Amino acid sequence: VSRTAALKLMASVPAAKRAVTRISTERQLLQMFGSGLQPSDLVELLDTVEIKAVRAGETIINEGEDGFDVFVIRSGSMVVEKSIGGKPVFLSYLPAGSYVGEMAVIEAGRRTATVRAAIKSEVIVLKGDAFRRLLARKPEFLAKAKQDMASRQDINAFIEAKKDSFSTVVDYYSETAKFLVDNGIGEATDVLLIDENLCVGCDNCEKACADSHEGLSRLDREAGRTYAHLHVPTSCRHCEHPHCMADCPPNAIHRGPDGAVFIDDTCIGCGNCQRNCPYGVIRMDKVPPKKPSLLSWLFFGAGPGPGEPDKKWAKKHYNPEAPKKAIKCDMCSGIEGGPACVRACPTGAAIRVAPEG
Repeated sequence: VSRTAALKLMASVPAAKRAVTRISTERQLLQMFGSGLQPSDLVELLDTVEIKAVRAGETIINEGEDGFDVFVIRSGSMVVEKSIGGKPVFLSYLPAGSYVGEMAVIEAGRRTATVRAAIKSEVIVLKGDAFRRLLARKPEFLAKAKQDMASRQDINAFIEAKKDSFSTVVDYYSETAKFLVDNGIGEATDVLLIDENLCVGCDNCEKACADSHEGLSRLDREAGRTYAHLHVPTSCRHCEHPHCMADCPPNAIHRGPDGAVFIDDTCIGCGNCQRNCPYGVIRMDKVPPKKPSLLSWLFFGAGPGPGEPDKKWAKKHYNPEAPKKAIKCDMCSGIEGGPACVRACPTGAAIRVAPEG
């Protein structure tokens, strides 16, 4: 069954949607929790499970409150913050596939931090009582949960210990981390960053991108946001769980073997991907004109000659009647030497970063 057919079935038959959701939730929990758990161990948990949509910025856990539900991040991402001196201090970033809230269940205490959605997300809500009974039945799972919890407690303790002597450093760290998460770095697999201390504003990165993509740059250097000397230009983050893929009628958006998220020629120009991208890095533009062959250029002077056509030639030969299609960074997939923007930077200001690396 194709992805499109499955989505249509789920949209039209509620029972099918519930069945598929239960199966996918079971698989995600088994993969995430491990510890030798079997499908039969999760029956009680799955019977009470709830799938909840969370808006960007909305909190699912508030520091100091009572509560025992455990939240699994199904899609999107969360940030964990702790109030220090009346200010929210960034503790950690939780991508899809993580879970949070187990501390209150294991220690029977209040929530120790605030967890909010970094972007539009979806969480699986596991009832605290059912989760506690699962921990009691499965000692191996309890040991793993305590191990995961210990690493978070270490971060909490470190921030608390340093809040007086290193308050400025903690504030800077927290603001920098918040800036990066807000700009999609946490869920990115490959992102372009520009060091403003090194950038001379030559725009070689944009020109190189255009020259490598039939005159259409996938990069806007000046756009985007800056914190301190770190600038995040308008360029695709190649998200771990791409928002642009969520509603593409022809399934024209794919992830390549190198991790690049790209749009193929079957794009129909509906604009769904542009609307779904939370970072504004996809735009709709005219399809570049087909370049004449090398022989046509050689014998008749037609076309721009060898190599990729430049932006000027492409703009001049556009077909005004042609429909627009989605345009985004493809990490220069298939181009020798890697991303043209980085290679063209004369000062080394432009770098591509894999956050997990």
